[in-house]
Amino acid sequence: MAGGHLFEPTILREYDIRGIVDSTLSEADATAIGRAFASIVLGRGGGRRICVGYDGRVSSPRLEAALIDGLTSAGIEVLRIGLGPTPMLYYAVFHHDADGGVMITGSHNPPDQNGFKMMIGKAAFYGADIVELGRLAADGAYAEGAGAVRDTPVFDDYVARLAEGVAAGRGRELKVAWDAGNGAAGEAMVALTARLPGTHVLLNERIDGTFPAHHPDPTVAENLVQLIDTVRAEGCDFGIAFDGDGDRIGVVDGQGRIVWGDQLLALLAAEVLARRPGATIIADVKASQILFDEIARLGGTPLMWRTGHSLIKSKMTEVGAPLAGEMSGHIFFADDYYGFDDALYAAVRLLGLVARSDESLDQMRDRLPDAVNTPELRFDCADDRKFAVVDAVRARLADEGADVVDIDGVRVRTDDGWWLLRASNTQAMLVARCEAADEAGLARLKSDLAARLVACGVVPPKF
Repeated sequence: MAGGHLFEPTILREYDIRGIVDSTLSEADATAIGRAFASIVLGRGGGRRICVGYDGRVSSPRLEAALIDGLTSAGIEVLRIGLGPTPMLYYAVFHHDADGGVMITGSHNPPDQNGFKMMIGKAAFYGADIVELGRLAADGAYAEGAGAVRDTPVFDDYVARLAEGVAAGRGRELKVAWDAGNGAAGEAMVALTARLPGTHVLLNERIDGTFPAHHPDPTVAENLVQLIDTVRAEGCDFGIAFDGDGDRIGVVDGQGRIVWGDQLLALLAAEVLARRPGATIIADVKASQILFDEIARLGGTPLMWRTGHSLIKSKMTEVGAPLAGEMSGHIFFADDYYGFDDALYAAVRLLGLVARSDESLDQMRDRLPDAVNTPELRFDCADDRKFAVVDAVRARLADEGADVVDIDGVRVRTDDGWWLLRASNTQAMLVARCEAADEAGLARLKSDLAARLVACGVVPPKF
Protein backbone atom coordinates (compact mmCIF):
# COMPACT_ATOMS: atom_id res chain seq x y z
CA MET A 1 0.00 0.00 0.00
CA ALA A 2 1.33 3.42 -0.95
CA GLY A 3 1.77 6.10 1.70
CA GLY A 4 -1.00 8.59 2.38
CA HIS A 5 -1.09 12.06 0.86
CA LEU A 6 -2.66 15.16 2.39
CA PHE A 7 -3.95 17.92 0.12
CA GLU A 8 -4.06 21.59 1.01
CA PRO A 9 -7.76 21.72 2.07
CA THR A 10 -8.62 24.75 -0.06
CA ILE A 11 -7.95 22.95 -3.35
CA LEU A 12 -10.77 20.41 -2.88
CA ARG A 13 -13.72 22.40 -4.18
CA GLU A 14 -17.39 21.54 -4.55
CA TYR A 15 -17.20 20.52 -8.19
CA ASP A 16 -13.54 20.41 -9.12
CA ILE A 17 -10.00 20.77 -7.76
CA ARG A 18 -8.07 24.05 -8.11
CA GLY A 19 -5.03 25.63 -6.54
CA ILE A 20 -1.95 27.80 -6.98
CA VAL A 21 0.71 25.80 -8.79
CA ASP A 22 3.78 24.98 -6.68
CA SER A 23 2.09 26.56 -3.66
CA THR A 24 -1.20 24.86 -2.82
CA LEU A 25 -1.11 22.48 -5.83
CA SER A 26 1.92 20.38 -6.79
CA GLU A 27 2.89 17.56 -9.11
CA ALA A 28 2.80 15.23 -6.10
CA ASP A 29 -0.81 16.31 -5.62
CA ALA A 30 -1.54 15.49 -9.26
CA THR A 31 -0.09 12.00 -8.86
CA ALA A 32 -2.14 11.43 -5.70
CA ILE A 33 -5.26 12.67 -7.50
CA GLY A 34 -4.60 10.14 -10.25
CA ARG A 35 -4.13 7.27 -7.81
CA ALA A 36 -7.18 8.15 -5.73
CA PHE A 37 -9.45 8.83 -8.70
CA ALA A 38 -8.41 5.59 -10.38
CA SER A 39 -9.05 3.68 -7.18
CA ILE A 40 -12.55 5.10 -6.93
CA VAL A 41 -13.38 4.30 -10.56
CA LEU A 42 -12.07 0.76 -10.23
CA GLY A 43 -13.72 0.27 -6.84
CA ARG A 44 -17.12 1.14 -8.28
CA GLY A 45 -16.72 -1.47 -10.98
CA GLY A 46 -16.70 1.13 -13.70
CA GLY A 47 -13.94 -0.28 -15.90
CA ARG A 48 -10.40 0.94 -16.40
CA ARG A 49 -10.28 3.32 -19.41
CA ILE A 50 -9.96 7.01 -18.53
CA CYS A 51 -9.52 9.90 -20.97
CA VAL A 52 -7.07 12.67 -20.02
CA GLY A 53 -6.78 16.10 -21.59
CA TYR A 54 -5.09 19.38 -20.68
CA ASP A 55 -5.47 23.10 -21.37
CA GLY A 56 -2.94 25.68 -22.55
CA ARG A 57 -1.55 26.75 -19.19
CA VAL A 58 2.21 26.65 -18.76
CA SER A 59 1.92 24.17 -15.89
CA SER A 60 -0.57 21.83 -17.57
CA PRO A 61 1.84 19.46 -19.37
CA ARG A 62 3.78 18.58 -16.22
CA LEU A 63 0.60 18.19 -14.18
CA GLU A 64 -0.75 15.92 -16.92
CA ALA A 65 2.38 13.74 -16.75
CA ALA A 66 2.13 13.49 -12.96
CA LEU A 67 -1.57 12.67 -13.11
CA ILE A 68 -0.98 9.93 -15.67
CA ASP A 69 1.72 8.42 -13.44
CA GLY A 70 -0.86 8.15 -10.70
CA LEU A 71 -3.56 6.70 -12.94
CA THR A 72 -1.33 4.07 -14.51
CA SER A 73 0.14 2.99 -11.16
CA ALA A 74 -3.39 1.90 -10.24
CA GLY A 75 -3.83 -0.14 -13.41
CA ILE A 76 -5.70 2.39 -15.55
CA GLU A 77 -5.54 2.51 -19.34
CA VAL A 78 -5.15 6.21 -20.13
CA LEU A 79 -6.54 7.53 -23.40
CA ARG A 80 -4.45 10.66 -23.85
CA ILE A 81 -6.38 13.15 -25.99
CA GLY A 82 -3.87 16.02 -25.69
CA LEU A 83 -4.25 19.79 -25.69
CA GLY A 84 -7.68 21.31 -26.15
CA PRO A 85 -10.75 22.74 -24.46
CA THR A 86 -12.46 21.01 -21.55
CA PRO A 87 -15.53 20.09 -23.68
CA MET A 88 -13.24 18.11 -25.99
CA LEU A 89 -12.34 15.94 -22.99
CA TYR A 90 -16.03 15.48 -22.20
CA TYR A 91 -16.67 14.61 -25.85
CA ALA A 92 -13.84 12.06 -25.80
CA VAL A 93 -15.42 10.22 -22.87
CA PHE A 94 -18.66 9.85 -24.83
CA HIS A 95 -16.94 9.19 -28.17
CA HIS A 96 -14.78 6.38 -26.78
CA ASP A 97 -17.38 5.18 -24.26
CA ALA A 98 -14.68 5.58 -21.61
CA ASP A 99 -15.12 4.89 -17.91
CA GLY A 100 -14.16 8.37 -16.83
CA GLY A 101 -12.19 11.46 -17.70
CA VAL A 102 -9.85 14.03 -16.17
CA MET A 103 -9.15 17.47 -17.58
CA ILE A 104 -6.17 19.45 -16.33
CA THR A 105 -7.41 23.04 -16.41
CA GLY A 106 -7.46 26.24 -14.42
CA SER A 107 -10.50 27.42 -16.41
CA HIS A 108 -10.70 31.24 -16.06
CA ASN A 109 -8.47 31.50 -12.99
CA PRO A 110 -5.20 33.52 -13.11
CA PRO A 111 -2.23 32.00 -14.99
CA ASP A 112 -0.47 30.78 -11.83
CA GLN A 113 -3.39 28.53 -10.95
CA ASN A 114 -4.51 25.18 -12.31
CA GLY A 115 -6.78 22.30 -11.46
CA PHE A 116 -8.74 19.20 -12.43
CA LYS A 117 -12.27 18.58 -13.68
CA MET A 118 -13.40 14.97 -13.58
CA MET A 119 -16.06 12.62 -14.91
CA ILE A 120 -16.93 9.16 -13.62
CA GLY A 121 -18.62 7.27 -16.39
CA LYS A 122 -20.61 9.93 -18.26
CA ALA A 123 -21.49 11.81 -15.07
CA ALA A 124 -19.83 14.66 -13.18
CA PHE A 125 -17.49 13.80 -10.31
CA TYR A 126 -18.10 16.36 -7.59
CA GLY A 127 -19.19 17.08 -4.01
CA ALA A 128 -19.09 13.89 -1.95
CA ASP A 129 -16.95 12.26 -4.66
CA ILE A 130 -14.20 14.84 -4.17
CA VAL A 131 -14.45 14.47 -0.40
CA GLU A 132 -14.00 10.71 -0.86
CA LEU A 133 -10.99 11.32 -3.12
CA GLY A 134 -9.32 13.42 -0.43
CA ARG A 135 -10.05 10.86 2.27
CA LEU A 136 -8.78 7.95 0.16
CA ALA A 137 -5.56 9.82 -0.66
CA ALA A 138 -4.99 10.57 3.03
CA ASP A 139 -5.39 6.88 3.86
CA GLY A 140 -3.13 5.81 0.97
CA ALA A 141 -5.53 2.98 0.18
CA TYR A 142 -4.82 3.02 -3.53
CA ALA A 143 -5.47 0.31 -6.06
CA GLU A 144 -2.30 -1.16 -7.55
CA GLY A 145 -1.72 -2.35 -11.11
CA ALA A 146 0.18 -1.99 -14.35
CA GLY A 147 -1.59 0.55 -16.54
CA ALA A 148 -0.92 1.81 -20.04
CA VAL A 149 -1.05 5.04 -22.04
CA ARG A 150 -2.41 5.43 -25.56
CA ASP A 151 -2.32 8.68 -27.52
CA THR A 152 -5.93 8.95 -28.72
CA PRO A 153 -6.58 12.31 -30.41
CA VAL A 154 -10.21 13.28 -30.99
CA PHE A 155 -9.70 16.83 -32.28
CA ASP A 156 -10.93 16.22 -35.84
CA ASP A 157 -13.95 14.18 -34.75
CA TYR A 158 -14.83 16.79 -32.11
CA VAL A 159 -14.71 19.69 -34.56
CA ALA A 160 -16.78 17.75 -37.09
CA ARG A 161 -19.39 17.06 -34.41
CA LEU A 162 -19.52 20.75 -33.49
CA ALA A 163 -20.08 21.73 -37.10
CA GLU A 164 -23.14 19.49 -37.27
CA GLY A 165 -24.91 22.01 -35.04
CA VAL A 166 -25.68 24.28 -38.01
CA ALA A 167 -25.77 21.68 -40.77
CA ALA A 168 -29.56 21.66 -41.11
CA GLY A 169 -31.31 24.77 -42.43
CA ARG A 170 -28.30 27.03 -42.37
CA GLY A 171 -30.18 30.14 -43.50
CA ARG A 172 -28.46 33.43 -44.30
CA GLU A 173 -24.73 33.93 -44.00
CA LEU A 174 -23.45 36.03 -41.13
CA LYS A 175 -20.30 37.92 -40.24
CA VAL A 176 -19.11 36.94 -36.78
CA ALA A 177 -16.11 37.92 -34.63
CA TRP A 178 -14.62 35.22 -32.38
CA ASP A 179 -12.20 35.73 -29.46
CA ALA A 180 -10.53 32.70 -27.89
CA GLY A 181 -8.63 34.88 -25.42
CA ASN A 182 -5.49 32.77 -26.08
CA GLY A 183 -7.28 29.98 -24.22
CA ALA A 184 -7.54 26.27 -24.95
CA ALA A 185 -10.42 26.71 -27.41
CA GLY A 186 -8.21 28.57 -29.91
CA GLU A 187 -7.22 25.77 -32.27
CA ALA A 188 -10.70 24.25 -32.25
CA MET A 189 -12.18 27.69 -32.97
CA VAL A 190 -9.93 28.05 -36.03
CA ALA A 191 -10.82 24.60 -37.34
CA LEU A 192 -14.53 25.03 -36.63
CA THR A 193 -14.97 28.42 -38.28
CA ALA A 194 -13.24 27.08 -41.41
CA ARG A 195 -16.19 24.66 -41.73
CA LEU A 196 -18.95 27.20 -41.08
CA PRO A 197 -20.80 29.38 -43.59
CA GLY A 198 -20.36 33.12 -43.45
CA THR A 199 -17.40 35.37 -42.67
CA HIS A 200 -15.42 34.93 -39.47
CA VAL A 201 -12.99 37.36 -37.86
CA LEU A 202 -10.71 35.55 -35.41
CA LEU A 203 -8.99 37.10 -32.39
CA ASN A 204 -6.37 35.69 -30.02
CA GLU A 205 -6.64 32.21 -31.49
CA ARG A 206 -3.06 31.24 -30.54
CA ILE A 207 -3.06 29.19 -27.33
CA ASP A 208 -0.86 30.94 -24.75
CA GLY A 209 -1.19 30.18 -21.05
CA THR A 210 0.07 33.63 -20.07
CA PHE A 211 -3.04 35.19 -21.72
CA PRO A 212 -1.22 38.19 -23.22
CA ALA A 213 -4.23 39.92 -24.79
CA HIS A 214 -6.62 39.93 -21.82
CA HIS A 215 -7.81 37.66 -19.06
CA PRO A 216 -9.99 34.85 -20.49
CA ASP A 217 -13.18 35.44 -18.49
CA PRO A 218 -16.07 36.63 -20.70
CA THR A 219 -18.28 37.54 -17.74
CA VAL A 220 -16.06 40.58 -17.06
CA ALA A 221 -16.92 43.49 -19.35
CA GLU A 222 -13.33 44.75 -19.67
CA ASN A 223 -12.29 41.40 -21.15
CA LEU A 224 -14.78 41.93 -24.00
CA VAL A 225 -13.50 45.37 -25.06
CA GLN A 226 -11.35 44.02 -27.90
CA LEU A 227 -14.25 41.91 -29.19
CA ILE A 228 -16.68 44.82 -28.96
CA ASP A 229 -14.30 47.11 -30.84
CA THR A 230 -13.85 44.47 -33.55
CA VAL A 231 -17.59 43.88 -33.96
CA ARG A 232 -18.16 47.60 -34.43
CA ALA A 233 -15.15 48.21 -36.68
CA GLU A 234 -15.80 45.19 -38.90
CA GLY A 235 -19.59 45.55 -39.04
CA CYS A 236 -20.15 42.06 -37.61
CA ASP A 237 -23.58 40.66 -36.83
CA PHE A 238 -22.32 39.71 -33.38
CA GLY A 239 -19.24 38.52 -31.49
CA ILE A 240 -18.41 35.46 -29.40
CA ALA A 241 -15.79 35.01 -26.67
CA PHE A 242 -14.59 31.99 -24.72
CA ASP A 243 -13.07 31.49 -21.31
CA GLY A 244 -9.71 29.83 -20.68
CA ASP A 245 -10.86 26.25 -21.15
CA GLY A 246 -13.72 26.77 -23.60
CA ASP A 247 -16.68 25.70 -21.49
CA ARG A 248 -18.09 29.25 -21.03
CA ILE A 249 -19.30 31.66 -23.66
CA GLY A 250 -19.60 35.43 -23.83
CA VAL A 251 -21.64 37.19 -26.53
CA VAL A 252 -21.97 40.77 -27.78
CA ASP A 253 -24.58 41.86 -30.30
CA GLY A 254 -24.03 43.89 -33.49
CA GLN A 255 -24.09 47.15 -31.53
CA GLY A 256 -21.41 45.87 -29.20
CA ARG A 257 -23.79 45.39 -26.28
CA ILE A 258 -23.10 42.45 -23.98
CA VAL A 259 -25.68 39.67 -24.14
CA TRP A 260 -25.39 38.22 -20.64
CA GLY A 261 -25.61 34.49 -19.95
CA ASP A 262 -29.22 34.56 -18.77
CA GLN A 263 -30.29 36.64 -21.79
CA LEU A 264 -28.53 34.20 -24.12
CA LEU A 265 -30.24 31.25 -22.45
CA ALA A 266 -33.64 32.91 -22.92
CA LEU A 267 -32.98 33.25 -26.66
CA LEU A 268 -31.73 29.69 -27.05
CA ALA A 269 -34.63 28.33 -24.99
CA ALA A 270 -37.18 29.65 -27.48
CA GLU A 271 -35.94 27.36 -30.23
CA VAL A 272 -35.66 24.33 -27.95
CA LEU A 273 -39.12 24.82 -26.46
CA ALA A 274 -40.65 25.21 -29.91
CA ARG A 275 -39.63 21.59 -30.51
CA ARG A 276 -40.09 20.35 -26.92
CA PRO A 277 -43.16 22.06 -25.44
CA GLY A 278 -43.29 21.97 -21.66
CA ALA A 279 -39.66 20.92 -21.25
CA THR A 280 -37.76 21.87 -18.11
CA ILE A 281 -35.11 24.55 -18.61
CA ILE A 282 -32.66 25.01 -15.73
CA ALA A 283 -30.85 28.20 -14.74
CA ASP A 284 -28.73 29.02 -11.72
CA VAL A 285 -29.60 31.31 -8.81
CA LYS A 286 -27.70 34.22 -10.36
CA ALA A 287 -30.03 34.38 -13.37
CA SER A 288 -32.54 37.17 -13.92
CA GLN A 289 -36.17 36.68 -12.95
CA ILE A 290 -36.86 37.74 -16.53
CA LEU A 291 -35.34 34.46 -17.72
CA PHE A 292 -37.53 32.28 -15.50
CA ASP A 293 -40.61 34.29 -16.54
CA GLU A 294 -39.63 34.04 -20.22
CA ILE A 295 -39.24 30.25 -20.03
CA ALA A 296 -42.73 30.01 -18.54
CA ARG A 297 -44.12 32.38 -21.19
CA LEU A 298 -42.66 30.16 -23.91
CA GLY A 299 -44.46 27.15 -22.45
CA GLY A 300 -41.48 25.66 -20.63
CA THR A 301 -40.99 24.68 -17.02
CA PRO A 302 -38.37 26.94 -15.37
CA LEU A 303 -36.21 25.45 -12.63
CA MET A 304 -33.84 27.50 -10.46
CA TRP A 305 -30.83 25.52 -9.26
CA ARG A 306 -27.44 25.85 -7.61
CA THR A 307 -24.51 27.42 -9.45
CA GLY A 308 -21.81 24.98 -10.62
CA HIS A 309 -21.27 23.07 -13.84
CA SER A 310 -21.29 19.66 -12.13
CA LEU A 311 -24.40 20.48 -10.11
CA ILE A 312 -26.30 21.70 -13.17
CA LYS A 313 -25.34 18.67 -15.27
CA SER A 314 -26.47 16.28 -12.56
CA LYS A 315 -29.79 18.11 -12.18
CA MET A 316 -30.33 18.00 -15.96
CA THR A 317 -29.94 14.23 -15.92
CA GLU A 318 -32.24 13.91 -12.92
CA VAL A 319 -35.13 15.88 -14.45
CA GLY A 320 -34.48 15.21 -18.15
CA ALA A 321 -33.91 18.86 -19.07
CA PRO A 322 -32.81 19.48 -22.69
CA LEU A 323 -31.18 22.84 -21.92
CA ALA A 324 -29.63 24.64 -18.96
CA GLY A 325 -27.39 27.60 -18.34
CA GLU A 326 -25.63 29.79 -15.87
CA MET A 327 -25.15 33.54 -15.64
CA SER A 328 -21.42 32.83 -15.95
CA GLY A 329 -21.84 31.60 -19.52
CA HIS A 330 -21.96 27.83 -19.05
CA ILE A 331 -24.60 26.61 -21.54
CA PHE A 332 -25.59 22.93 -21.45
CA PHE A 333 -27.34 21.34 -24.42
CA ALA A 334 -28.90 17.89 -24.09
CA ASP A 335 -30.98 18.78 -27.14
CA ASP A 336 -29.18 17.01 -30.01
CA TYR A 337 -25.99 17.01 -27.90
CA TYR A 338 -24.53 15.32 -24.82
CA GLY A 339 -25.70 17.50 -21.94
CA PHE A 340 -22.34 19.00 -21.00
CA ASP A 341 -21.23 22.64 -21.12
CA ASP A 342 -19.55 23.38 -24.43
CA ALA A 343 -19.13 27.02 -25.43
CA LEU A 344 -18.11 26.18 -29.00
CA TYR A 345 -21.29 24.14 -29.45
CA ALA A 346 -23.38 26.90 -27.87
CA ALA A 347 -21.79 29.31 -30.35
CA VAL A 348 -22.76 27.08 -33.25
CA ARG A 349 -26.34 26.82 -32.01
CA LEU A 350 -26.51 30.61 -31.65
CA LEU A 351 -25.12 31.03 -35.16
CA GLY A 352 -27.81 28.70 -36.51
CA LEU A 353 -30.56 30.42 -34.53
CA VAL A 354 -29.72 33.86 -35.90
CA ALA A 355 -29.01 32.63 -39.44
CA ARG A 356 -32.47 31.00 -39.66
CA SER A 357 -34.26 34.03 -38.23
CA ASP A 358 -35.53 37.17 -39.94
CA GLU A 359 -34.31 39.10 -36.90
CA SER A 360 -30.82 40.18 -35.93
CA LEU A 361 -29.39 39.21 -32.55
CA ASP A 362 -29.86 42.87 -31.57
CA GLN A 363 -33.59 42.63 -32.28
CA MET A 364 -33.90 39.33 -30.42
CA ARG A 365 -32.20 40.87 -27.40
CA ASP A 366 -34.45 43.94 -27.54
CA ARG A 367 -37.57 41.77 -27.44
CA LEU A 368 -36.69 40.58 -23.94
CA PRO A 369 -38.38 42.54 -21.12
CA ASP A 370 -36.37 45.26 -19.46
CA ALA A 371 -35.03 45.19 -15.92
CA VAL A 372 -32.42 47.20 -14.07
CA ASN A 373 -29.68 45.01 -12.67
CA THR A 374 -26.04 44.66 -11.85
CA PRO A 375 -23.78 42.21 -13.66
CA GLU A 376 -22.32 39.35 -11.64
CA LEU A 377 -20.19 41.06 -8.99
CA ARG A 378 -17.18 39.11 -7.71
CA PHE A 379 -15.12 40.47 -4.82
CA ASP A 380 -12.32 39.11 -2.67
CA CYS A 381 -13.02 37.07 0.45
CA ALA A 382 -10.65 34.46 1.87
CA ASP A 383 -11.46 30.81 1.19
CA ASP A 384 -11.57 30.08 4.91
CA ARG A 385 -14.07 32.90 5.52
CA LYS A 386 -16.37 33.22 2.51
CA PHE A 387 -18.87 30.51 3.50
CA ALA A 388 -19.00 31.81 7.08
CA VAL A 389 -19.96 35.27 5.79
CA VAL A 390 -22.86 33.84 3.78
CA ASP A 391 -23.96 31.74 6.77
CA ALA A 392 -23.96 34.83 9.00
CA VAL A 393 -26.06 36.80 6.51
CA ARG A 394 -28.44 33.85 6.13
CA ALA A 395 -28.90 33.62 9.90
CA ARG A 396 -29.76 37.32 10.21
CA LEU A 397 -32.24 37.08 7.35
CA ALA A 398 -33.90 34.07 9.00
CA ASP A 399 -34.26 36.04 12.23
CA GLU A 400 -35.98 38.82 10.27
CA GLY A 401 -38.34 36.45 8.46
CA ALA A 402 -37.09 37.58 5.05
CA ASP A 403 -38.27 35.95 1.81
CA VAL A 404 -35.20 33.88 0.92
CA VAL A 405 -34.30 31.15 -1.55
CA ASP A 406 -31.30 29.41 0.02
CA ILE A 407 -30.47 26.55 -2.34
CA ASP A 408 -27.12 28.26 -3.03
CA GLY A 409 -26.18 31.16 -0.81
CA VAL A 410 -29.10 33.54 -0.26
CA ARG A 411 -31.37 35.02 -2.92
CA VAL A 412 -33.51 37.59 -1.11
CA ARG A 413 -36.80 38.77 -2.61
CA THR A 414 -38.27 42.15 -1.69
CA ASP A 415 -40.92 44.48 -3.13
CA ASP A 416 -38.14 46.08 -5.20
CA GLY A 417 -36.81 42.86 -6.74
CA TRP A 418 -34.06 40.58 -5.48
CA TRP A 419 -30.43 40.41 -4.42
CA LEU A 420 -28.09 37.45 -4.20
CA LEU A 421 -25.03 36.64 -2.11
CA ARG A 422 -23.13 33.38 -2.46
CA ALA A 423 -19.61 32.03 -2.04
CA SER A 424 -17.64 31.17 -5.17
CA ASN A 425 -16.71 27.50 -5.34
CA THR A 426 -13.72 28.18 -7.61
CA GLN A 427 -12.04 31.29 -6.17
CA ALA A 428 -11.49 33.13 -2.89
CA MET A 429 -14.42 35.39 -3.63
CA LEU A 430 -17.99 36.24 -2.79
CA VAL A 431 -20.49 36.71 -5.61
CA ALA A 432 -23.41 39.14 -5.60
CA ARG A 433 -26.10 40.40 -7.94
CA CYS A 434 -29.11 42.72 -7.67
CA GLU A 435 -32.14 43.22 -9.94
CA ALA A 436 -35.06 45.63 -9.69
CA ALA A 437 -37.80 47.20 -11.79
CA ASP A 438 -36.23 50.68 -11.67
CA GLU A 439 -33.11 52.54 -10.58
CA ALA A 440 -34.57 53.63 -7.26
CA GLY A 441 -35.40 50.05 -6.35
CA LEU A 442 -31.96 48.89 -7.43
CA ALA A 443 -30.34 51.51 -5.23
CA ARG A 444 -32.32 50.23 -2.23
CA LEU A 445 -31.30 46.62 -2.96
CA LYS A 446 -27.63 47.59 -3.27
CA SER A 447 -27.83 49.50 0.00
CA ASP A 448 -29.40 46.56 1.81
CA LEU A 449 -26.80 44.13 0.50
CA ALA A 450 -23.93 46.49 1.31
CA ALA A 451 -25.18 46.92 4.88
CA ARG A 452 -25.31 43.16 5.34
CA LEU A 453 -21.71 42.82 4.21
CA VAL A 454 -20.46 45.68 6.38
CA ALA A 455 -22.14 44.06 9.38
CA CYS A 456 -19.97 40.99 8.70
CA GLY A 457 -16.80 43.05 8.37
CA VAL A 458 -16.67 42.70 4.57
CA VAL A 459 -16.02 45.62 2.22
CA PRO A 460 -18.91 45.71 -0.30
CA PRO A 461 -18.21 45.56 -4.03
CA LYS A 462 -18.23 48.68 -6.16
CA PHE A 463 -21.70 48.57 -7.67
